[in-house]
Amino acid sequence: MRGKIQFFVLPAFLVLLVDQITKSIAVSELHPSEPIRLFWTLQLNIIRNPGASFSIGKNITPLIAAVAILASIVIGYLGLKETSLKLKSLYGVVLGGVLGNVMDRIFRKGDGFLSGEVVDFIDFQWWPIFNFADMALVTGLPLLLYFRYQDERNLPNG
Repeated sequence: MRGKIQFFVLPAFLVLLVDQITKSIAVSELHPSEPIRLFWTLQLNIIRNPGASFSIGKNITPLIAAVAILASIVIGYLGLKETSLKLKSLYGVVLGGVLGNVMDRIFRKGDGFLSGEVVDFIDFQWWPIFNFADMALVTGLPLLLYFRYQDERNLPNG
């Protein structure tokens, strides 16, 4: 059992680590008025998002943070309980994504407890600006739901 925990903890840790490192680099190197063009429509353009996805809910940042903390506890519980290594890894990816943005809400500048702003910097110019934690959530959560559905469909009474 203990060896299987790494399939959950390692993806969560790697997503969180890459997310926080890339955000720290973005904060120290990027300026809002000076995006860095890379190729096609991709550029690095830093913003601070006080709301949820697509900056929805800017006025309820502490509530969004509290819900995200609760979600990370539930995801952690489900991920540790999961027996499928594939699903356990996907729970880890999702947990890393949630924790990456929660850490911003806790530790980055804000106007009180849990009111920090999430650092976003990957900008295609035709899609809302996002970060590595968002990528983990947008890819990990649908894959997790799909494979859970597949596993449940294959149960004897499913």
